[in-house]
Amino acid sequence: MGLGKLLHRHEEHAEHGGTIDRPRAYGVGAAIGFLGRRREVFTRLAARSGVRTGDRVLDVGCGTGYLTRILAPIAAEVTGVDPSPAMVEHARSRAPRNCSYLVGEGQALALPDGSFDVVMSTLAVHHIPADLRGAAVREMFRVLRPGGRLLIAEFRPPTGPVAGRIVGVLSGPAMRHSPRDLLGDLIPDAGFRVDGEGELSPMIYYVTAVRG
Repeated sequence: MGLGKLLHRHEEHAEHGGTIDRPRAYGVGAAIGFLGRRREVFTRLAARSGVRTGDRVLDVGCGTGYLTRILAPIAAEVTGVDPSPAMVEHARSRAPRNCSYLVGEGQALALPDGSFDVVMSTLAVHHIPADLRGAAVREMFRVLRPGGRLLIAEFRPPTGPVAGRIVGVLSGPAMRHSPRDLLGDLIPDAGFRVDGEGELSPMIYYVTAVRG
């Protein structure tokens, strides 16, 4: 059995989405996939989000809480949301005092309007069913204050055949997408003003935007 199948509760693909329910196995897979640079990459994503001291930050699809723990020393409050109870339990067991976690779906956030300064979502959109991704980004818009910032990062498959084969074994079929095709017009269609995009090695594509 490939690690991609081991990690997921069911066989997911790019249209139907799915959850990851094995936090320890996920941590091992992420460490391998990022070639030892996971912390560096997520720290750079946090910087590109524009998060500042005192901000209230939301991480949609927080998984094990890895990014929230990087954000915690900067932000006043960090909230993580994930549909997997196992992931949320794992995140809570390692949570700094200013981090809290909720079991929930990105397309139906049980959070007040305009309650965050920054919303981030990393490697999570492809887990949302395709017909609900627009609703999820609109929810991110709703919970951001006017002028608040958004960063969405997605997996960028390697171009080399050998690296692509390795990633396919580790991640399964849901992460063989083009991130630009995956995100498409979801962000501007939700009302955001896109103000940047970029790539981070070894395998991240990200978009930054502002709620006008």
